Amino acid sequence: MWVANMKNNILNLPRWLKQLVAMLVDVICVILATWLAYSLRLEEWHGFIPQQKFAYIAAVLLAIPVFIQFGVYKTVLRFAGAHSIALMGKAIAIYGVLYFTAIFMLASPYIYRSIGFVQPIILFILMALCRVLASVGFGFSSYGKNGRPVLGTLLIYGAGHSGMQIATALRQSGQYFLAGYIDDSPQYQGSMINGLMVYSPDEIARLIKTHGVSDILLAMPSIGRARRNQILQGLREHQIHVRSLPDLIDLAQGRVTVLDIKELEPDDLLGRESVEPDAQLISKNIQNKVVLVSGAGGSIGSELCRQILRANPEKLLLLDHSEFNLYVIEAEIVNSLQIFGGYAAERIIPILGSVKDERRLDEIFARWKVDTVYHAAAYKHVPLVECNPIEGLENNVIGTLNLAIVAQKHGVDNFVLISTDKAVRPTNVMGATKRFAELILQALADANKEKGTCFSMVRFGNVLGSSGSVVPLFREQIRVGGPITLTHAEVTRYFMTIPEAAQLVIQAGAMAKGGEVFVLDMGDPVKIYDLARRMVELSGLSVQDDQNPHGDIEIVVTGLRPGEKLYEELLIGENPASTTHPRIMMAREEYLSFSDLMQEIEILKTSITQSKIETLIAQLKRLVHGYQPT
Repeated sequence: MWVANMKNNILNLPRWLKQLVAMLVDVICVILATWLAYSLRLEEWHGFIPQQKFAYIAAVLLAIPVFIQFGVYKTVLRFAGAHSIALMGKAIAIYGVLYFTAIFMLASPYIYRSIGFVQPIILFILMALCRVLASVGFGFSSYGKNGRPVLGTLLIYGAGHSGMQIATALRQSGQYFLAGYIDDSPQYQGSMINGLMVYSPDEIARLIKTHGVSDILLAMPSIGRARRNQILQGLREHQIHVRSLPDLIDLAQGRVTVLDIKELEPDDLLGRESVEPDAQLISKNIQNKVVLVSGAGGSIGSELCRQILRANPEKLLLLDHSEFNLYVIEAEIVNSLQIFGGYAAERIIPILGSVKDERRLDEIFARWKVDTVYHAAAYKHVPLVECNPIEGLENNVIGTLNLAIVAQKHGVDNFVLISTDKAVRPTNVMGATKRFAELILQALADANKEKGTCFSMVRFGNVLGSSGSVVPLFREQIRVGGPITLTHAEVTRYFMTIPEAAQLVIQAGAMAKGGEVFVLDMGDPVKIYDLARRMVELSGLSVQDDQNPHGDIEIVVTGLRPGEKLYEELLIGENPASTTHPRIMMAREEYLSFSDLMQEIEILKTSITQSKIETLIAQLKRLVHGYQPT
């Protein structure tokens, strides 16, 4: 402990005082190098002779000013690396020329010319050794008042370029003690990189025990999803906190910093392989077109905006009724444009408005001549809509009708509705309203088969990381020490990541001819309990259960919420049709004619106006196949 306290006291000295200490150490190195040079010349350990004083004085008077001029003392000694050693080498080379000249001019029976050649070499070795010792002694971490590293002891998984960059950044921040690298490649194992040993993955358990490792940082942005999943699966057994760096696209924008370190992404928790998007499908309805996204500030809407921006629309209209959400997404997009360039921020149009306001929608479409609409605006939180059914119907059903009618009126080419697996045989109002919204688009498409707007729908399950998703909820519950709350131990859901869902929505819309209900391949369903357990273990903690009563985080079952199902489905009918994309299918769903649907809409509007909830529920039961309210 006293060693840690001493290090802490030294590191907390004023900058000028630490520079002065470094200068005094170099003075000692200069004097020692001169004495060693004499000893080598005389081939014996000799004592100091007054007549040699000019060789010592000249060395000090020449060395320190040259070192100051070259900025040697601007380098933080405990972070000294190859760059600082190279800088010091250049300074000593200049000093060596000056010193040799001085010795040559002062040559006498007591000042040998060979000293001017040998002494700078010895000096370089001594100064480099001092800097390496300072880096080893002080460079790994910053110590708090308790003498321990501020945030913990960390292993970097990946000894490549990204791993080395983040190691440098971590040393400079002083937030972690770096215990070394882990790498799968035998050619790196056992070697030293910037003073850190590279270990085999088989040694992780030993390193955790001997070094007290608390975190592992994945610094391998280029590896495939399958290999990443294997690594994460292997790390779960160690009960160690796993964190990651951004992907290659993010890292390509600049140097890796400590701020780039983050918790595992939702797709790391899901372990699902994504499919590369089809560039032609992505750009078909977007490039050089005016695109409007409703609900642009929501989880899906905001990601759609990011994906759409990459396809170079003529204009991107962000429509949202939430001022705050609209502000956040517009600020993010405009900021990214200012950083990366290539697109005028003036082409981003933030629009405050609700899909329930048909007059406002008419103004928007008349003003901006929209080509493509992605309709993501919806109330989607099951328990909240269950408690507020009229608002859910107004927004999800009437809002969709308003937007679709106005889009058709103004000649929009393509209209894509973001739907949900909860629309299939729903047990809640939210799911029933989304199926009603699908019926609206199906009827409109059927009534305009040969001309007008191409309406389509894309139905998919839960997205990891969205607002209301279990991932941010579980992450916060883990952060505060638990418990994690589940509504049922057997609750199972289909999941995909937000970026993948947004990409597939855009591609499905580009395939549409009119009236299609596209269904995304969500892969295998995931048990929420298993997802919670995976998150706990990859946070470096253990689950408290009957087998492990002294675990860190308890998982508590609270009971199903109103309208919640144990299992979700993606299809009402059977035998979905395949498409040219492996992750996109087409459902065959029955629907009403446009005239019949409009009669139902009038009944719906009257019931909403009169707040007849029982009548509304009865109508949903009649129209939405399989709707069984709980």
